[in-house]
Amino acid sequence: MRSEVATLPGSPERPNEDWAAAALPGPDGGGTLVLLDGVTPPAGEVGCVHAVPWFTARLGGALTELSASRADLTLSEILSLAIRRTAELHADTCDLSHVRTPQATVVLARWDAAVVEHLVLSDSVLLLQAPDGAVRAVRDDRLDRVPREVLRSHEATDRLRNREGGFFTAAADPAVAERAVTGTTPLAEVGALAALTDGASRWVELFGAGDWTECGRVLAKEGPAGLLRRVRTLETEDAAAGGPRRWKLHDDATAVYVAF
Repeated sequence: MRSEVATLPGSPERPNEDWAAAALPGPDGGGTLVLLDGVTPPAGEVGCVHAVPWFTARLGGALTELSASRADLTLSEILSLAIRRTAELHADTCDLSHVRTPQATVVLARWDAAVVEHLVLSDSVLLLQAPDGAVRAVRDDRLDRVPREVLRSHEATDRLRNREGGFFTAAADPAVAERAVTGTTPLAEVGALAALTDGASRWVELFGAGDWTECGRVLAKEGPAGLLRRVRTLETEDAAAGGPRRWKLHDDATAVYVAF
């Protein structure tokens, strides 16, 4: 089994708010994959004294420990418990009801000798690559349904954040775990897994350099670091052309790849 993780910050002047881990082998010979993309809040009041990386490290650590040790829990139950644990760490110091309290997208996968379980919440993506190389992308597309003009306004976005008719992220409410996209796939139908934050999935979703199957080939041949180098090259070329296809030059970009 092969596992690789690569990450690049969006700016050297800001901390990387992504978080990733691959734990293998697990107690039963399987393993687990965790990927978080911390949500950068706009300047102003957020109700919390902690920075986003503080939150993603603690939520990610809880998800890794629980998904590796609690085979009796579903991934939704694990996410719910991890959110509750993380919230308890700062409930006495922070206003966790604030709409901009620290939060993150989530990709969580767990496998044993028989099946691969998955969970996706918000706009990071999980790729399931079949032994023949075909790739199925598992996505939570609720954020895609929000008009781009709405997302340009922080106040309008806040009205849709973790609300019906809007989109959901892992913040302080354990009940959000019920909103995640979940499923299982026989292990025999999966040759590799990959998880990408939206800074890494730009290769497909923003620049259209290839489809998900081609992205899987890049990951298999060049690894996560190779995909991130390709993304940075496209971003730089796009900036030189006037930047018509991106709203900021670079984003935090993280990719995890596990080949069985």
